Amino acid sequence: MRVAHIITRMIVGGAQENTLLTCRDLIETYGDDVLLITGPAIGPEGDLLAGQGSGGVPCRLIPNLRREIHPFRDLRAYGDLIRVLREFRPDVVHTHSAKAGVLGREAAWKVRVPAIVHTVHGAPFHAYQPWIARGLFRVCERRAARRCHQIVCVADAMTDLLVAHRVAPRAKCVTIHSGMDTRPFLDANRNRDATRRSLGFADDQIVVGKIARLFRLKGHSDVVDAARGLVRAFPRVRFLFVGDGVLREACEQRIRGAGLESYFVFTGLVPPSRIPDLIGAMDVLVHASLREGLARALPQTLLAGKPVVSYDIDGAREVVLDGITGFLVPPRSIAGLESALARLVADPSLRARFGSEGRNRFAERFDHRAMTGSLRDVYARLLSRAGGLG
Repeated sequence: MRVAHIITRMIVGGAQENTLLTCRDLIETYGDDVLLITGPAIGPEGDLLAGQGSGGVPCRLIPNLRREIHPFRDLRAYGDLIRVLREFRPDVVHTHSAKAGVLGREAAWKVRVPAIVHTVHGAPFHAYQPWIARGLFRVCERRAARRCHQIVCVADAMTDLLVAHRVAPRAKCVTIHSGMDTRPFLDANRNRDATRRSLGFADDQIVVGKIARLFRLKGHSDVVDAARGLVRAFPRVRFLFVGDGVLREACEQRIRGAGLESYFVFTGLVPPSRIPDLIGAMDVLVHASLREGLARALPQTLLAGKPVVSYDIDGAREVVLDGITGFLVPPRSIAGLESALARLVADPSLRARFGSEGRNRFAERFDHRAMTGSLRDVYARLLSRAGGLG
């Protein structure tokens, strides 16, 4: 097959890792002709392609394809996408993220690509937006949904959301979990002691980690607020924030204001290859995001045999099984967050039981090869309906 993947930017993030792994698998396992089309990786979140390279995936940069809404630039990006697709002549176009999803599906529909697929990693509309913006994004997504043949959701919760907001019918959606290379996470504890020493953690300290961009709605401030009471009850608890972003300075100020500087460690931006060792250094993961399709940090941590405390949002409940692999907490419940973390900090046997259960349940489900195989089945089915390859 000739397959074009379109994504707004290749920053260091879950959707981007998912897309790059899919492209590599299609080339290496199936011998497909693949082109990755992306805009520039602008911002403090880093550049995934600069950090680890494309791994042999041919890439085409479209400078006008940006995350921010800009009518003139967006129109030029749409024209650029049409030109690139006409040159490449794909059998399948697979889009990711909101901006690339809207423009990419329109462009693919314009040039009559036989199979058009879009993955929803996280819905662009949510309850924390102004109502005008939320309504506009819903309208855009409804139109874009009519410009593709299949919508892939990384969690069942995303399908429920799209159906509830009349973006697409349930029959048009399929759940395929975001895949990853599971082996490093299964071996995450191999360098635990050395990693903890490099971060300044003592052997008897309990490390609560959070992996997320320092960005709005990611919940870092909620974790800081929950830490106030937690450190009073458990003086040996420490917190590890993995990632960087525009809210780092504000987060550090909040920590200083609470007098908690000695309890928090920031890694800054790290390459994906370092995430397994950092999870290995943790004892518990806290996920306080207010919106996210299904954060990759959740299955990654469970694969490493560590429990998770998460806000009960979107697809989190599909891997954080309350009382089985971790605890679910109502969004914005600081008291609930503190209570759940306290139970795990105080009980090493509970941490071990939850972590072991998560590891056993999800080792195969999140392997990237299973993801790519399922995606390619979708491509083949759509092309069969369309009458074969273009």
